[in-house]
Amino acid sequence: MDYIAHFEQNTTIILLAAGESRRFCHNNFPKKQWLRVGEIPLWQIVVQKFYSFGFKNIILTVSKNEAVYIRNTFLDCFIVEGGDTRTQSILQALETIKTPLVLISDIARWNVQRSIIEELFRVYASHQDIVCIAPALRVSDTIVLQESLNKTVLPREQCLAVQTPQLSQTAALKEVLKKGEFSDESTAMLALGRDVKYIQGSPLLHKITSQDDLYTLCDLKKPSQQVLIGNGLDIHAFEEGKAMRLCGVDINSPVGFKAHSDGDVGLHAIIDAILGAIGAGDIGEWFPDTDEQYQNIDSVLLLKDVLEFVRNIGFVIRNIDLTIIAQTPKIGPYKQQIRERLAELFNLALSCINIKATTGEGVGFIGRQEGVCVMSSVSVCFFDWSEYLKRKGNI
Repeated sequence: MDYIAHFEQNTTIILLAAGESRRFCHNNFPKKQWLRVGEIPLWQIVVQKFYSFGFKNIILTVSKNEAVYIRNTFLDCFIVEGGDTRTQSILQALETIKTPLVLISDIARWNVQRSIIEELFRVYASHQDIVCIAPALRVSDTIVLQESLNKTVLPREQCLAVQTPQLSQTAALKEVLKKGEFSDESTAMLALGRDVKYIQGSPLLHKITSQDDLYTLCDLKKPSQQVLIGNGLDIHAFEEGKAMRLCGVDINSPVGFKAHSDGDVGLHAIIDAILGAIGAGDIGEWFPDTDEQYQNIDSVLLLKDVLEFVRNIGFVIRNIDLTIIAQTPKIGPYKQQIRERLAELFNLALSCINIKATTGEGVGFIGRQEGVCVMSSVSVCFFDWSEYLKRKGNI
């Protein structure tokens, strides 16, 4: 019997990708759900696996910024904005579903096995009074419960390492998750006295938690070496009595830039170039001038928000080329300082930052000394996790 085909219409898949990957994202690593296989992010690999198994009702939980980006860039499945915790993300997804069963898995356990899912449904077919079924592995290592006053050795023959995906009855899961925060569905059920059944798990379901777990990807296609280019252009008129800041550098000038924010025309052009390279819209969509929280804001803070997003979703900025068109102020005396400031903000070598300056030759609004225009080009590539494995000797 094909158990997936039998239960598919009564089951919704929830794939969890809203986490911040705090244990993984140090040393400029992206979130693990955005590690690339070729050009495809890991979360999309998992979504495609579940589609290939025959499931149609699939929900992906992601963070707010990533939800907007995925909706505009990918067309794989229904997106739900996740919460601050795993439990909150599941509850928000559960509010959107009507099927009696829900199968929940972590993107970090990317190597999902059809045989495991078939077994979950096979067991449920025989035990439909069970509210949760989960894969688990016997523990072979010695397990020590470390406490403040003593250390207790747990009997490993009684211990299980619980994995995902886990199959639950939707109504029961909604009920128990509203009672508190839990590390997974089976733990929530047990905490509230509900019955849980375990099936044999698989080492292939090993979860990527730390960077050392990247070895699980070693047989997959390495990240694409493709270089993506983005262009940005921004113009701001002058405003008397306002301080001028250009690319994060204070400029000695009797006028500043007329804008909702601090008007840093250089950083605005760079932000647009970055967003263009990764296909993430433009600065006006990210930081609208109708939003009071951006009134007079330092554009360095806007740039840092964008850079964090770029890193999180698996991109690396390679170089920046900037053309500043200004009759006034004179840019020449500030060119090196601007290069150094941008190198600092982007954590790039000076050789990766280029600044060109020209005037308006007395023509147009620039020539009339009414404002400044900046054009920017930025190149980005995918974060290459295979380099880490090379250093570790895994490949």
